[in-house]
Amino acid sequence: MAGEKTEKATPKRKQDERKKGNVFQSHEIGTVLSLVAVFFSLQLLGPWIISNLETTITEFFSLSATQTAVTMADANSFLLKGCLCFAVTILPVLIIGAFASSLSTIAQTRGLVSFEALKPKFSRINPIQGIKRLFSLRGVVELLKSILKIIILGIVIYQALEQELSIIPRLADMTIPQAGAAIGAAIMEIVKKAALIMAFVAAFDYLYQWYEYEKNLRMSKQEIKEEYKQTEGDPQVKGKIREKQNMMARRRMMQNVPNADVVIRNPTHYAVALQYDPEHHRAPIVIAKGQDSLALRIVSVAEQHNVVVTENRPLARGLYENVELNAEIPDRFYQPVAEVLAFVYNLKKKDLT
Repeated sequence: MAGEKTEKATPKRKQDERKKGNVFQSHEIGTVLSLVAVFFSLQLLGPWIISNLETTITEFFSLSATQTAVTMADANSFLLKGCLCFAVTILPVLIIGAFASSLSTIAQTRGLVSFEALKPKFSRINPIQGIKRLFSLRGVVELLKSILKIIILGIVIYQALEQELSIIPRLADMTIPQAGAAIGAAIMEIVKKAALIMAFVAAFDYLYQWYEYEKNLRMSKQEIKEEYKQTEGDPQVKGKIREKQNMMARRRMMQNVPNADVVIRNPTHYAVALQYDPEHHRAPIVIAKGQDSLALRIVSVAEQHNVVVTENRPLARGLYENVELNAEIPDRFYQPVAEVLAFVYNLKKKDLT
């Protein structure tokens, strides 16, 4: 049926949807990148974070030996120091994670900035539409994807913990830094395995989001025709415009016929009007030309204004087919046209005498 959306979306349709902020992207990719970025930044910045926390905790505990009373000013100072410690130790990790997630979004949307998605739409708060989305194919796929991700991650984390359980009894014999390092190494092993599994999930999700996006943008044949009309114009309207332009061009051309020096005809099929002005052109120019009925009109106008009309079949056809309107004649026509013009000038001299 003509209304069925069976055709791929046109580039214009995709561009229009992009302007509206409708692009496909996988949030799973951002989740994986932010997860990896956060944990590897923790591993990299771990010693520095521990050092800052140790310094702050030591400073706060040392106050118990010297601080006998806590005033409101002291409480404000402690709060400020605590916030500053948080900002120095935790914010860099959070910023790295946010940057990784933002980088994923920018890469997938190719830097798209659109405010269309921020406009309020009542369909978003419509409970009926919400229920339809919940039980749609997309909703079912999202639910299955979440369940599958939880199951796989649970299995991976369980197996990793089972392998690392052997280090728990040894933690009692370690110093606090050593125990922290051992626990950190075990956590990073779990993170690496989980990130690898989530990468496969993200790749599947990306392909599914691309398929769903292309499916939702499909167009019917009638929509493609309408889009073509909008971009290229209605063929009937374009035909009428072209016809009117040709009519105006012919009218201007016929107005130039009285200014011609000679009209060369063949005898009814072709007619070419030439004008030669040595001060402005190197060679004669074609100021009017026509075929069949238009040729007869050119001859008629020329005769009405006493323009010389001469018959030269090969020359008339050659000029008509090889010389554009308002263009100078090519070199190969110089000799025959010069002979015609010489004949015309001699004829005019006889008429004057």
